[in-house]
Amino acid sequence: MDFNYRGRFAPSPTGPLHFGSLVAAVGSYLDAKFHHGNWLVRIEDVDLLREAPGAASKILHVLERLGMEWDDAVIYQSQRSEAYHEALNALSKQGLIYPCICSRKEIADSSIIGLSGPIYPGTCLKNQTSIKKAHALRIQTNDDSIQFEDILSGIYSQRLRSDVGDFVLRRGDGIYAYQLAVVVDDAAQNITHVVRGADLLDSTSRQIFLQQLLGYPIPQYMHLPVVTNALGEKLSKQTNAAPVNITNALPQLVDALHFLGQKPPVEILEGDISSFWQWAKQNWCVNLVPH
Repeated sequence: MDFNYRGRFAPSPTGPLHFGSLVAAVGSYLDAKFHHGNWLVRIEDVDLLREAPGAASKILHVLERLGMEWDDAVIYQSQRSEAYHEALNALSKQGLIYPCICSRKEIADSSIIGLSGPIYPGTCLKNQTSIKKAHALRIQTNDDSIQFEDILSGIYSQRLRSDVGDFVLRRGDGIYAYQLAVVVDDAAQNITHVVRGADLLDSTSRQIFLQQLLGYPIPQYMHLPVVTNALGEKLSKQTNAAPVNITNALPQLVDALHFLGQKPPVEILEGDISSFWQWAKQNWCVNLVPH
């Protein structure tokens, strides 16, 4: 058992907690508790324009009602701009940050499509621009192989320059990008294990790249299967995912366990939330989680 295990659940408050985010919460919580570790909650509200009013407090309320207890103060990315600014400065001192004034349309028109959309062709790196205009800040990547072993998916590798391109760390409107914020926060919270949805698997190499440059420890990663709707789309606010119903919480928790490949006894539905967690924490088995 790893008594120094520190995991986290980091929802974006763009809407209520739905079954897809419940699966990620349950998986990260059980993996932490099975290893006698700490489980933290972070609200990823770095982009306040996308935040639904009141969503953060509603998410925390639902987690409490579901019996999921976090082990440290909740942190909010919207309050951590100074930390992101310091990290950006550290990367800038390494000569890796440059301004970019390209629009999304310009990038789409002049790019090939990579893992996460158009691969930035380095236009503003080749033609250094005046930074008097509104501009994003990108980081210069390279084509070294970044490889890690995902607990479920096994070995995964990327060459950032050819697979992703130079990526944005601060947007043109001054908002810090997810890739930078998540890396700074995982280091600040001493996160040792990141358990999250497989839709973020291809972001991990970018995060490891930043961790290496900033001298941060690299957590262990486990990417859980993503819940989709009948059309094969990831459950989200955009696909009208139904909120978790806390008046009928136990069956939804049991459904999340089933989705994660676990095999709870039928009688678990006759108990309460406390007995559910008692069984689930003792019997969590990563080897049963679908790859």
